[in-house]
Formats: sequence, structure tokens, C-alpha cells
Amino acid sequence: MKILLVVATHQEVMKDKFKDCKILITGMGMVNTSIQVTKELSRNKYHLVINMGVAGSFSKDYMIGDVVEVVEDNFSELGFENGNDFGLFSESDIVTKYRVESRTALQKVKGITVNTVHGNDQSINKIVNRLNVDVESMEGASIFKVCNEFGVSCVQIRAISNNVEKRNKANWNMPLAIHNLNNQVAKIIMGL
Repeated sequence: MKILLVVATHQEVMKDKFKDCKILITGMGMVNTSIQVTKELSRNKYHLVINMGVAGSFSKDYMIGDVVEVVEDNFSELGFENGNDFGLFSESDIVTKYRVESRTALQKVKGITVNTVHGNDQSINKIVNRLNVDVESMEGASIFKVCNEFGVSCVQIRAISNNVEKRNKANWNMPLAIHNLNNQVAKIIMGL
């Protein structure tokens, strides 16, 4: 099986664990990710794309270091403000939510993809109330969209590196999240 691993940064992947996979480092964010994945899928065919990376958790149900599978992801900022309300354009205008079939035994979560990670109590409460989501990343929905356009199967695996709260890096644990993420993705690939 030909697998493409898509990762935002070099720090999130232990390359020696994935010698049989093509690893694509996209850079952070939706735009970088969309461009790089589109270019790669235009040049090469893959059976499966695995998006792996860290995420912030909105839910206390997930501990730092937990590894989850995102099965639904939203472009949470795509819409319009109308006073204090947020509105979505009609489905015929633009798709903002992507769902994929689960491919692992990991806990299933709903995510959002953002340009600006949340760090304000008011905006955190608004997004949780509006979309009832578990995690946020800066790339996930972009990869789902591009893979959908190319007809390529995709799975998104995220390790919780921090809680979504006022920015406090002292509460983060990137080494634990990255270690657990890479071990879990390696197990998933061995099971294919």
C-alpha cells in the first residue's frame, strides 16, 4: 500500500519510524497545507493519506498525550458575522464540514481547522457552543477537502499537546504528544 504521511512541521514526525512511507512536510496552516498536498497528489498516486500532528483539546475528556482520530473536521471561520451572531453560507455555496469513515480503534473526535488558535475564554466558549467540537488544528479540514477532491482515502490522527485555553506553554507537553503520536501512527501502518 502506497501511503503519504502529511505533517505540518519536522518536529511532529520521527522520520526513522516511517521509512516505507513518503513524508510530506507542508508548513503550518490551511494555505500551506492545501498547496503542498495538492501538488503532491497531482504528481503521485497514493492509496491512503495519513495526516498526523498535534492538536489542542477543548474537552477535559482527553488528556495531554492522548491520541485520537478526527472523523469530522470543520472550517470553523468560513462564514459571516451578523452582529454577535455567526452565520454559514448555504451548502450550495461552500462546504465547511467534512466527515470521513473511521479507520482505527482510536477515540473518535470532532475537530475544527483554524487560522488563529483559540486563547480567549469568550471565543473558546462561543466556538464550543456553536460547533460542539473536541479538538482544533491548523491543517485537518484542508487535507480532508483536498483528498476528497482527488478521491483519495484519508485519515487524521492527532495527539493532544495542550488544552485550549489562554496561551500557557508551561501546560503543554509537546514531547509526550509527539512520542505517542508517532508510536500510534506506526502501529496503524503496521496493521494495514
